[in-house]
Amino acid sequence: MANPQLQKGHTRIANEIFEQIMKTNLNGTQFRLVIAIWRYTYGYRRKHHEMSITFLAEKIKANRTQVDRELTALIDRNIVVIDGIGQKGARLMGFNKNYTEWDKPKEIQFQKEPKKKSTKPKKYDENNTYYKMAVYFHNKISAVAKEAGVEHLIKKANLQNYADDFRKLVELDGVDKRLAKDVMDWVTQDPFWKTNILSSKKLREKFTELAIKMNAQKQPKQYPKQQQDDPRDKEIAFQRWVQEGNDPDAFNWGN
Repeated sequence: MANPQLQKGHTRIANEIFEQIMKTNLNGTQFRLVIAIWRYTYGYRRKHHEMSITFLAEKIKANRTQVDRELTALIDRNIVVIDGIGQKGARLMGFNKNYTEWDKPKEIQFQKEPKKKSTKPKKYDENNTYYKMAVYFHNKISAVAKEAGVEHLIKKANLQNYADDFRKLVELDGVDKRLAKDVMDWVTQDPFWKTNILSSKKLREKFTELAIKMNAQKQPKQYPKQQQDDPRDKEIAFQRWVQEGNDPDAFNWGN
């Protein structure tokens, strides 16, 4: 028989939040997602936590497509907020306790000209290889930017765009993924290039040049070997000296 006890752990949530969430129109999946986010934020006395779609799907026993759809709805309604990207590449999520901000209608912006054909890259989830490459490189250049005092240059980096750049690098440019990683590691360590390559777009543009320079540095310098005299050359020269009628004792056996 189950016998839950407060002493074994509990989640502190203000009654005001409970009263407000009861009045909010949420479907079953959305409500379960809110509970899960409470559990892994307030349950550990923190405001946000890194949670992927896969993580949440496992916790509420639902499929990833369903979780992705309903979580997006909660984010759009400003009930769930995103506070950046975590170390593992998933989003840092939290619950917006300021319920006066929930379901506020978004301002409609009118455009003077109709939109042209969209060139927005396709969506890449946290488990996508190109997205993982994007996160890896972003973490690398973030450390470089912080050290150089130029964090503002990559603060608003779009990881979806990064992922699409890496897809183009591999699928269109034909770059091996292992080589791509080697260049990422090298370029963020090189004294000159590390502050000049602070985006995936720039990395792709300069990739061939960077790969050549990286390989040139890895290869040891080749020094020409000193040619040694072949003893047979002297023997041949001696035979010619004698055939020409010269005195064998006068032949110079030295260099």
